[in-house]
Amino acid sequence: MKIIMIMAMTLDGKIAKSSDHFPDWTSKEDKKYFAKVSKEAGVVIMGDKTFFTFPAPLKDRLNVVFTLEENPKPVAGVKWVKGEPEDVVRELKSMNYKSVVLGGGSFVNGLFLQHKLIDEIHITVEPKIFGEGLSLFKGDFNVNLKLIAIEKINANSVVLKYGVLY
Repeated sequence: MKIIMIMAMTLDGKIAKSSDHFPDWTSKEDKKYFAKVSKEAGVVIMGDKTFFTFPAPLKDRLNVVFTLEENPKPVAGVKWVKGEPEDVVRELKSMNYKSVVLGGGSFVNGLFLQHKLIDEIHITVEPKIFGEGLSLFKGDFNVNLKLIAIEKINANSVVLKYGVLY
């Protein structure tokens, strides 16, 4: 199964100002790119802090949400998970998913990178600077990447696509 991490970040490498920052600062082209790739995959994995920044579950795809809550409230289109990411990936494979989009946040991105589960990273660089905020990954890493493609999606934003070399 191919795992593609898709995130938008500011020029100074921030994905949000805080864990409850609603992602309304990204371009419409970035939102279209994320929707297209994640709908093709059919499933998006994220942490509960990221999930709760949205007004509702992402439509037309399974929302797999890592949580530490003991008994999360059932929500249509949401699969609450905890534990090791390999177990979640194995279950999604058994459900016949061929690819998965990893949609953040910093902790979940770092967890998947630590477990060497990310195959590609697609980053939209938006023309913004936050200064303070959340980084792409939480943790200490030394991982090499290989540039696959650069796609200009509007006058000021680009998507950088990298392969992860473990």
